[in-house]
Parts: sequence; C-alpha cells; structure tokens
Amino acid sequence: MPDGALYPLTAAVYLVLAAWLWPGRHAERNLTLVRVLPLVPLVLHLALLQQDVLGAGGVSLGLASSLSAVAALTVLIYSLACWRYPLAGLKGFVLAFAGVAVLLHAVLPAGHAIAYSERPLFRLHLLMAMTAYSLYTIAALHAVLIALADRHLHKPVPPALVAGLPPLLTLEKLLFHLIEVGFVLLTLTLVSGILFSEEIFGKPLSFTHKTVFGVVSWLIFAALLWGRRRYGWRGRTAITWTLAGFVCLLLAYVGVQFVLEVILHRA
Repeated sequence: MPDGALYPLTAAVYLVLAAWLWPGRHAERNLTLVRVLPLVPLVLHLALLQQDVLGAGGVSLGLASSLSAVAALTVLIYSLACWRYPLAGLKGFVLAFAGVAVLLHAVLPAGHAIAYSERPLFRLHLLMAMTAYSLYTIAALHAVLIALADRHLHKPVPPALVAGLPPLLTLEKLLFHLIEVGFVLLTLTLVSGILFSEEIFGKPLSFTHKTVFGVVSWLIFAALLWGRRRYGWRGRTAITWTLAGFVCLLLAYVGVQFVLEVILHRA
C-alpha cells in the first residue's frame, strides 16, 4: 500500500486548485500557471497509482483504484488539451472530480490482484479501456455543461458559473471530438476482449454484464455518431445520447463493483 499521507496531500492539492480555477471566479490567472499547476497533483496521483495498482509487479484493481486511475487519465487528457483549446474554465470541474476520486481511493476497500495482469495484451487492453472511460467521462461532463449553458443562453445576465465556460459551439465541437476518439478506443477494447479473450483474461469469452453493457454503450455511441453525420444531431439530442452511453459504461463496471465491494464486501 502507498504511504497514507499521499492520499490527503494529493486530494488537498487537487481541491485547492479546483477552487482556484472554478468557473465564475473573477481573479486574474496566468495562463501558463493554469496549464502547469495541475501537473503537480497529477504527478503525486500517478505515484500513488504506481504504488497501489502496479506496486507488486502485476495489476491490482478494485472500484476505488479504477475510479482513481480514470480520474488521473482525465486530468492528463485535459492538461494536454488545454495547450490547444480554451478549456481553463472547465479545469475546476476536472480537478474536483480527481480530488474526490483520490479520497474515495483512500477510504473504499483495496483492490485485488489480477493473476493474468502481467500479460502485455492484458495491459494494452486495460490501457485502452481506461482511456476510453476517461474520454467518455470528459464527454459526459461536457454534455452536462452544454445543457446548463443552453438553459441560460438567452438570459440577459447568465449565472457566473455559465459565464465562465467556453463558448457553446466550442464545447459542442470538443464533445464530438471526445466521442469520436473514445469510440475508436472502445471499439478496440471490445474487439480485443472478444477475439483474444483467452490471451488477455486466461479464459474463453463469457457474456457477463460487462460485455453486455459494453456492447450496448458501443451501439449508443455508434448511433450518435451516425446521427450526427447523417442528420446533424446536436444540442439536446446529442446530450441525451451521450449521457445514455456513459451510464451504460458505468453499469458495465462501476455499478456492479460498487455492489460487490461496498455493499456485499466481496472482491
């Protein structure tokens, strides 16, 4: 297990930066600091994951460590994207999510070692899955913020939270970029899991809740991208389909793991 002090330290730095970068705050911020400072808790976060998830040579995963890993990847993706897109107004949400994820990592049951996790194909499969989850987490956040911004679009004085967000068209454009890249990774994750199940997991493919909900989420995002290309779907339609696909991804893993680990106390 990692040093216990690393959890509260990492969470505290995330949450302090989240408060500083929260949309609607009118303090002048140096753009370079906005881009660079979140890397400080991210380095601590990655060190925590290295010790807790990869410390024994294999991979040890549970609900809390999985959420924590997704949060770290989400911060990393946003930190890179901020050098190209005007996303400073959204970083507060991402950093707050990461801070909460680290706190949950500290208090929820520890992960369990995965016997076949030293296999290169498994690690590649896991990396693609986690990155897809992270991209769709960001996409879900964008969908919620688009809905919030759209609701207050025609008000003469929008709330400070909405006024601090990037333009609506920028949010929507980024939303579909995220969905497209996430869809490629989700496709590769499902295909590798189906075709190479024995090489990755050490057993033949079985149609568990993870497989079913994973396929359903893939179908939802495929339909959304087709509707966008064919009919120009956007706005509330895009928001509904995005959140539906994200919920299916959550049910594919997080929902059942929560019941097993937190309620039933089973790994």
